[in-house]
Amino acid sequence: MCGIAGSYLWPDGGPLTDRLTEVIAHRGPDATGRYRHAAGDGEVHFGHARLSIIDLSETGEQPMVADGLALTYNGELYNAPELRAKLEAHGARFRGTSDTEVLLRAWRHWGTDCLPMLRGMFAFAVFDERTGELTLARDQLGIKPLYLLRRDGGLVFASELKALASQLGDSLHIDDAALVASLLYYWVPDSRCAFREAEKLPPGSWLRLRPDGSAQRGTYFSLRDMADAAEHAGDLTPAELHEVVADSTRAHLLSDVPVATFLSGGLDSSYLTALAAQHQPGISAYTIGFRSEDAKFEAMPDDLRYARQVAARYGVELHEIEIAPDVHDLLPRMTYHLDEPIGDPAAINTFLICSAAREAGVKVMLSGMGADELFGGYRKHLANLIARRYQRIPATLRRPVHAAVDRLPVASARRGYRSVRFAKRFLSFADLPEETAFRRSYTLYDRAELLDLINPDLASTVDDVLTEHADTYHDTALTDVVNRMCLADARMFLPGLNLGYTDRSSMAASTEVRVPFVDVEVVKAAFRIPGREKIAGGQGKLALKRAASELLPPEIVYRPKGLFSAPLRAWMSRDLAPLVREVIHDGALVSSGFLRRDTLERLAAEDATGREDRSKHLWHVLTLEYWYRAATEAGAGQVRAA
Repeated sequence: MCGIAGSYLWPDGGPLTDRLTEVIAHRGPDATGRYRHAAGDGEVHFGHARLSIIDLSETGEQPMVADGLALTYNGELYNAPELRAKLEAHGARFRGTSDTEVLLRAWRHWGTDCLPMLRGMFAFAVFDERTGELTLARDQLGIKPLYLLRRDGGLVFASELKALASQLGDSLHIDDAALVASLLYYWVPDSRCAFREAEKLPPGSWLRLRPDGSAQRGTYFSLRDMADAAEHAGDLTPAELHEVVADSTRAHLLSDVPVATFLSGGLDSSYLTALAAQHQPGISAYTIGFRSEDAKFEAMPDDLRYARQVAARYGVELHEIEIAPDVHDLLPRMTYHLDEPIGDPAAINTFLICSAAREAGVKVMLSGMGADELFGGYRKHLANLIARRYQRIPATLRRPVHAAVDRLPVASARRGYRSVRFAKRFLSFADLPEETAFRRSYTLYDRAELLDLINPDLASTVDDVLTEHADTYHDTALTDVVNRMCLADARMFLPGLNLGYTDRSSMAASTEVRVPFVDVEVVKAAFRIPGREKIAGGQGKLALKRAASELLPPEIVYRPKGLFSAPLRAWMSRDLAPLVREVIHDGALVSSGFLRRDTLERLAAEDATGREDRSKHLWHVLTLEYWYRAATEAGAGQVRAA
């Protein structure tokens, strides 16, 4: 895992690439590499910050050059041994054992046709010295990021947006549509970018630039098409699904340095940890806990005891980390590292776990990320199915229920009431049509609430963002409502939020996080499972639970769902209350006219009195405020919708 940067036919591209590479040095502190070559009437420059994982010798250093190709690559190929054997059968000879060299030889032999063969996570740039062409590519599921900016036939790219913003900020403009989307979702969707001039290379795609200034795009993988095909491929048995997950976990252990796991004590992390322990006995794991007063106020489950049980059962060395962070310090730091405004405090957990692992000499971590999205494990999935049944109840009976729940507080001075929070959340979308209900079940505002929060001139922008969600949700031939939700999550929620913050938070600690559930073969298997086998009897993720029962005891498999989050209500009521007041009265977002002060004051009052749970809303306002301040100070201009 590494950081990559570069320029193509860009004025002063060499010095610019040096500076871009320096900004992302935290992604690869083990070595730095540079490449330069003529390209038409200009030059191409590559920069690389290396985190050495496979082939720690100089034969794995990057940028790598061979046979007229130059490659700068961020990622891991878990089927590199199989691809190496195929290439050797075609006469290829290798200098070292790195997957980088496998990718370079595969590109020379197959070109873009090699992309569907790659099993792993990756973003890379390859330059052909013979043709002068530059090609960028990104993995099938959007695990690894790649940001780029094109101008006058030239291009610059980097693993992180902050690199481009820090060097090109004077020519960048904040995209209001991206900020509106961020407020809605609490992250910026992968289809948008926080700056108008920049973009993210879409998952499963490539982009080629030529010396004459022309460009060509291609798509080599479609998650929508794969899900549609998988629905008709025949169901999987629990034993077959277990084999697919076990094979992916084994492949993700490929490394020349120690590998550890996240272990929350929930199903996903416990399953991966148990599988990993079978292949690497004595593997270590890391788990988190919270200050007792915070956990009590938030009514959080005791995940630690489950993590300890799993660790003891499978001989895993467990490291426990108490999350009692100085949020005043970590909030701006995490906002910087996350590149775009992301309002999920789980990013802090990931950063702190990875920092502790790195201090112990661990460079690689396995995470259970993706299982909830693919197998229907979130409460929203079950809640949306319940909502479909709830709508069959006569409206005359539903109205009194809404009125009664609306009067209930979500917290007292000493503790929060999770059941009331869940009930209010459920009733906020229970009467809505399928796509609208699904969106409302996990976003922060409905249309009216969002319009009440932001500048009125942005009404059309709000509608554009909502339309984009609807278009994505309906862009499928799937007949199964559960799998439609899972597909929407895999296309929006997973790459936009969870994979995004996982990459940036872990790499901020110079640590690689691998996600065995976000694997092409596991994803194919997930969409072969009908919704009735994912959610049944009031339980989500049932198919995965049955598969995990091949290995885990029932008390782990069927335990209540844990939370990889943070005690936001406790933080808001104590640590961050003064900062919220400052942002409301003197914040840049309010001063610029983007956010409305009166609405923010109402949200803060509702949260402070326990009338409503607005902690996530306010947390994201804080992250957005810090991001906005940094972006405008860096020179990025504001865009105001007409």
